Amino acid sequence: MKKIVRHIGGDKAIWGIVALLALFSFLPVYSASSNLVYVVGNGTTIGHLVKHGMLLVLGFGIIYGIHKIPTHFFKGLSIIALPLVLVLLVFTLAQGTTIDGANASRWIRIPFVGITFQTSNLAAVVLMIYIARYLAKIREKKISFKESILPLWLPVCLIIVLILPANFSTAAILFFMVLVLCFLGGYPLKYLASMTGIGLLFLTLFVLTAKALPDLFPNRVDTWMSRIESFWDPNDTEGDYQIEKAKIAIASGGIVGNGAGKSVMKNFLPQSSSDFIYAIIIEEYGLVGGLFLMFIYLLLLFRIIVVANSNESVFGKLLVVGVGLPIVFQALINMAVAVELFPVTGQTLPLISSGGTSIWMTCLAIGVVLSASNRANQRYETEKLEADETNPLEILSGQL
Repeated sequence: MKKIVRHIGGDKAIWGIVALLALFSFLPVYSASSNLVYVVGNGTTIGHLVKHGMLLVLGFGIIYGIHKIPTHFFKGLSIIALPLVLVLLVFTLAQGTTIDGANASRWIRIPFVGITFQTSNLAAVVLMIYIARYLAKIREKKISFKESILPLWLPVCLIIVLILPANFSTAAILFFMVLVLCFLGGYPLKYLASMTGIGLLFLTLFVLTAKALPDLFPNRVDTWMSRIESFWDPNDTEGDYQIEKAKIAIASGGIVGNGAGKSVMKNFLPQSSSDFIYAIIIEEYGLVGGLFLMFIYLLLLFRIIVVANSNESVFGKLLVVGVGLPIVFQALINMAVAVELFPVTGQTLPLISSGGTSIWMTCLAIGVVLSASNRANQRYETEKLEADETNPLEILSGQL
């Protein structure tokens, strides 16, 4: 065990939090997967559990590999990866609308493996790293809005425009996270206000176009528009079917829950093992379990802030916040959807929900955070060693 720990660098608390979430995820995934087996008729519960375990093992492999990469390497990697993700997003939209009869406007299928991959998740991580690099580069410079259009806002707009038709929630969250990172990076507020206005104007034009030409953006646009309309319409009971079932699950859970595997609503709630797994967790583990899980994510946020603060480079600070904050933000949105504070978004609960792409991209982001913390820890240990060697009193006490 000591040999394994010796090869693991970075913030040990983050490693512990990620391991805790991963281990806990087996319980609700195994329980909620019975919906896929007995209602949908897809596979077996053991099969879904084994698949989830394999995805997590690969995810931890991603964390370990990424956290060994020196932080400054991500600057160049983001420049290389940015055009690649743009090509992947274009290919995702151009491949068609279905895979095996299901909507596939957000996924591409990996050849010879049979695994579908959601390209928008990878694009979000790459974009946040790229923006952190750009903001660090102009940190001490005074730039005009015109100068930042091509290097900053053109990649942002291209990625969001390619994601928006199929996945409004991911596009909206990504745009918001970009604004937050730019604000923290010292980008002028007046320019951020201008981009917010431009974004809202574009969204309005997009919605009007989709309404006028429904065949231009089939399936997904109608889905997320109907979800928003249902959320604001208190008399719409059919559109709130998922939310109503989720609230029943939460209400039946009470304070301490019904016990592991004893959820009833998992058989009636669509996406009970992914988008609405938090409702199943509360039904089985009660308010206590739900609040404890929220505390774990907030603890992860605290450690991300600690790591960012301990990194002396501007790029390191922005990098950690840029890739780490969306993990916690996505978790809070998933929880908010279950209690009807937000309309249905389709966002999974990081490291808990079943699904390969979400787990892998979350692990990729965590690996980047751990890379930054690994570098910070190494610097601290080096400085401490140098201080010990140059302090004659400590050398004398060590000899005694």
